[in-house]
Amino acid sequence: MMKQNRHSMNLLNTHSFYAILLLCLSLFSPLSLGSLPDFTELVQETSPSVVNIATIKHGNQYGELAERYNLPQDVPDIFRHFFGQPGQGQGRGQNQPRQEKSSLGSGFIISSDGYILTNNHVVQGADEIIVRLSDRRELSAQLIGADERADLALLKVKATGLPEVSLGNSDELKVGEWVLAIGSPFGFDYSVTAGIVSAIGRSLPNESYVPFIQTDVAINPGNSGGPLFNLEGDVIGINSQIYTRSGGFMGVSFAIPISVAIDVAEQLKDKGKVSRGWLGVVIQEVNKDLAESFGLKQAKGALVAQLVPGSPAEAGGLLSGDIITAFNGQDINLSSDLPHRVGRIKPGSIARLSIVRNGKAKVIKLEIGALPDGDNQKLGAVPQKPTQKLNRLGVVVTELNAQQKRSYGEGVLVQKVDNGRAGAMAGIVRGDIISMIYGERIQSIDDFNRIVEALPNGRSVPMQIVRRGAAMFIPLRLMDK
Repeated sequence: MMKQNRHSMNLLNTHSFYAILLLCLSLFSPLSLGSLPDFTELVQETSPSVVNIATIKHGNQYGELAERYNLPQDVPDIFRHFFGQPGQGQGRGQNQPRQEKSSLGSGFIISSDGYILTNNHVVQGADEIIVRLSDRRELSAQLIGADERADLALLKVKATGLPEVSLGNSDELKVGEWVLAIGSPFGFDYSVTAGIVSAIGRSLPNESYVPFIQTDVAINPGNSGGPLFNLEGDVIGINSQIYTRSGGFMGVSFAIPISVAIDVAEQLKDKGKVSRGWLGVVIQEVNKDLAESFGLKQAKGALVAQLVPGSPAEAGGLLSGDIITAFNGQDINLSSDLPHRVGRIKPGSIARLSIVRNGKAKVIKLEIGALPDGDNQKLGAVPQKPTQKLNRLGVVVTELNAQQKRSYGEGVLVQKVDNGRAGAMAGIVRGDIISMIYGERIQSIDDFNRIVEALPNGRSVPMQIVRRGAAMFIPLRLMDK
């Protein structure tokens, strides 16, 4: 009997041990219910500051058809009548222009007196903007200003005492943080989706001046311009773009950091336009081969491939071939890190650049300029000229004429590339202009031949070329002598 009781107690102790162990595992497991955020209070507190934005475009069927099919504008009134277009003697009350209303996106209130932030593409081209509040009121909004580069627009409605959002600090955002979006995807007002921050400082094609926040929050058409909240209920971004193959959510969405957005909004409010810092350089990524050719231990930084004539960079002493590794004390790991950091600097400010020139580190200071309206250079195609003999690279080059020199600077023009030789393996193609090799600038064919003949064997050296008007560096390796 005692033996049986002892066995029962041992069995009880064993069960108690496993029960305690399971309790501990449940408490400390990352999948336990206690570790998941509860968004209910956050949604209740922040939703009133989110708005739906609809736009109205005025138009008439005849005008649209006339423009599409190149029809005459001076037609008899009776024909205009069929298309809803008022004639010479008709009043506006008889045949009003056709109106198209569509719900395009979201926005949020940043001040109680009626200022609202949204994306530029939500309201672009609108004749009227209608803002619908959480209490179902619809107010006409005035466009204070828009910035196409950052895809931001500042609106104003005539109202006071509106519920405004709390603004956070997007510069302190960390990958892995929980975030929440509120918007009107497909017109479904006040839809809430949540996820985590996937990456920060993302650069997208044609979006050089915004370091995007990447998330896996479900974002769809209609979410554009809506706020992205952190767990404290602070706005840390504006939902702006999605990456998709189907047109719907695929787990890759991008938001504009609120620090960038507020700076743009303040400038739009004060001046009606946005001023950005500008260096005036064409830059490229430093890959492993280029890093080796420039004598760098690590592939990082922004390689200056070309200087815009008369730019702040040229005036400040930057040279083509310099590698910018830090800007005002902030590391430049990728070339895409540089534009948005320069863009946020006030024109006229003095900036400190850490660079590597000819394998040696140095620091230069220069004055930042103002980004011009048209900062993209478009250069024409390269004319052809008679050829010269082959060289160690296996390329045929010729001199530039005076017009080409004015457009592209010094260099020699590639007329022919021999397959299988060093030039072709480096990626040189017909029409390229070779302007610098191994740190030496080329002003003539004699310069080119002399420099090529003296190049070392078995190691990469940097070569600067101009292709279709854009300068770039490529690594070149010679194996024969």
